[in-house]
Amino acid sequence: MSSAALHPMLNVAIKAARAAGAVINRASLDLDSIKVGTKATNDFVTEVDHAAEAVIIKTLLEAYPQHGILAEESGKEHGNSQSEYQWIIDPLDGTTNFIHGLPIYAVSIALAHRNVVQQAVVYDPTRNDLFHASKGRGAFLNDRRLRASRRTRLSDALVGTGFPFRKGDNFKRYLKLFEEIMQQTAGVRRPGAASLDLCYVAAGYYDAFFETGLSPWDVAAGSLIVQEAGGLCGNFTGESDFLHQREILAGSPKIYAQLVPLLAPYSRVIQTEELATEAPAPAGAQPKSRRATLVRDPSSDVPL
Repeated sequence: MSSAALHPMLNVAIKAARAAGAVINRASLDLDSIKVGTKATNDFVTEVDHAAEAVIIKTLLEAYPQHGILAEESGKEHGNSQSEYQWIIDPLDGTTNFIHGLPIYAVSIALAHRNVVQQAVVYDPTRNDLFHASKGRGAFLNDRRLRASRRTRLSDALVGTGFPFRKGDNFKRYLKLFEEIMQQTAGVRRPGAASLDLCYVAAGYYDAFFETGLSPWDVAAGSLIVQEAGGLCGNFTGESDFLHQREILAGSPKIYAQLVPLLAPYSRVIQTEELATEAPAPAGAQPKSRRATLVRDPSSDVPL
């Protein structure tokens, strides 16, 4: 699809994503000089995340100054918080990969109107791959139309996922889930950037992808790209309200339908606090537990 045929708001998102990608690519040439901070255990942020986010926000607000912004590193500090339009941004999805020099990371930008994602861009700067979609107009990788996989048997399916890495994650519970999925599929993969994982479902590289603990900026753009490629997105019980549920299942329709009953018993992991944005406790206050609270599905026999 030529740039002339793209929605104007999508064109602005693409411009912003490429500008952020240029920042990231320049920084990748000298990783040793990058300052790395920690938001929580194994949850890193670099000056590159901040620089990429700044150039995205500048580009978007120059074009649409009345729009709202939801960005991973700065929250809702920019734009018009009352707008019906909200840009949902992850400036560098896969920061841990980036700081290790593993070239699997991306820029993710979505535009939601009244909480429905309308435009989506995921840009892989190391490969110069641009995944994009406009609601109702299909999904593309560069100029090539994307189609979700046509595989129908779960035993033939290649499935992407994310591994738990935060304090408080119930590792035994995840291992039980992985054991079940691994034995019923052709393979499980974990590259480490959810936005790209979703695009891989849209492209048919994966037949499905699932992960818990994700935020809206991890999945907003990729989920529209999946849906516009003919795939399905939902939470682990198959409901479409996944954006703020901290769990997502995406896949081609036949494989998605077979994974829902496997994942449903593991649904609804509710953490008592957001570890990545935990505020420091006032002086003299008792420390909060960092343990996740797991709400058990009464119909499930899965040990929590």
